Amino acid sequence: MLDAIFSGISIGSVLLIAALGLAIVFGLMGVINMAHGELMMLGAYTTFLVQNLFKSFGEGAFEIYIFPALIAAFIVTAIAGVILERGVVRFLYGRPLETLLATWGVSLMLQQFVRSINWVMAIGLVLFCALFFGAWGLLGKRANWVAIKTQALSILLPVSAGISIAVGSLLAQQFKLTVTKPWFGAQNVDVTAPRWLRGGIPIGDSQLPSTRLFIIALTILCLLGLYWFLNRSLWGLRIRAVTQNRSMSACLGIATNTVDSLTFALGSGLAGIAGSAIALLGSVGPNTGQNYIVDTFMVVVVGGVGKLVGSIVAALAIGTASFLIGSGTLAAVFEKIPPLAEFFNFFATASMAKVMVFAAIIVFLQVRPGGLFPQKGRTVES
Repeated sequence: MLDAIFSGISIGSVLLIAALGLAIVFGLMGVINMAHGELMMLGAYTTFLVQNLFKSFGEGAFEIYIFPALIAAFIVTAIAGVILERGVVRFLYGRPLETLLATWGVSLMLQQFVRSINWVMAIGLVLFCALFFGAWGLLGKRANWVAIKTQALSILLPVSAGISIAVGSLLAQQFKLTVTKPWFGAQNVDVTAPRWLRGGIPIGDSQLPSTRLFIIALTILCLLGLYWFLNRSLWGLRIRAVTQNRSMSACLGIATNTVDSLTFALGSGLAGIAGSAIALLGSVGPNTGQNYIVDTFMVVVVGGVGKLVGSIVAALAIGTASFLIGSGTLAAVFEKIPPLAEFFNFFATASMAKVMVFAAIIVFLQVRPGGLFPQKGRTVES
């Protein structure tokens, strides 16, 4: 039972660190981001690339690669989040269904992007971003920008894309196999933990894996850092102000568009850190994010939208319940009560345990639709 509870808590920690970013984007901004799982996947692949880079520096450098990998994963996914917010989500605020469909499409694109990315595509994308956003920024300084905005978009988009495709085609013809071979492909890749994370701490007849202890510690650090940022920093105050009353915040001089981008970058960066943590537990593939997106949404909804304390309780409860049921521990506990033992034996697989937990969550939300810690105040009542 001790092993099972610890494993459940460690799974809950993985869910929590995955749900932190979603709690910000969904809870504070009201955006249903179906690409959140793919941002976690980008963080995991970033960890894989940093690992390979540090391997070339020798064994000593490899032992500390996880710390630069966490920073790199945060930065890469934060940039991806800003691009997603400015390129897609910004035009869909207040339309949750359209946001859901748009971000779901982005998630499919990111999965295919990881399968197909090569040097030609990478150079083309960098060139497209430089041309398009560079010209967009220069034109945005013109006095008549609002009047020519639509016309500029209709010209810049095809011209930048055409130049990027042409350059990519020339590179493909010039360096056939060396630059067109996919970096990752459809197969999974493996991230190797440093030597100091491969053991465990013995407690009696049990052993607590160092990797999962590291993930629990990382989750606690992320929670403390997020709490400090939202409650003690100037930008955290601005985020909370815009969340409560966007119009009044704009009247007081707060750049609400910048706050939106910062919030999305923070949530996406946390997803990248979650991806790094997940990479330490097993192989990583293009569909890695899909394994966590439903569970993370359940954590946010059960805990209460926008409530970090609720997310903590919900993540630990869902993770522990899923493992206790799926591992057959509850079936063994109720061995002397045949009806209950047979019932829990039927759900003693990972997939069936998710079904049972999901059913229990549906019943719970019928009783408390606002979650464990529902929002209160005049903003909610209005």
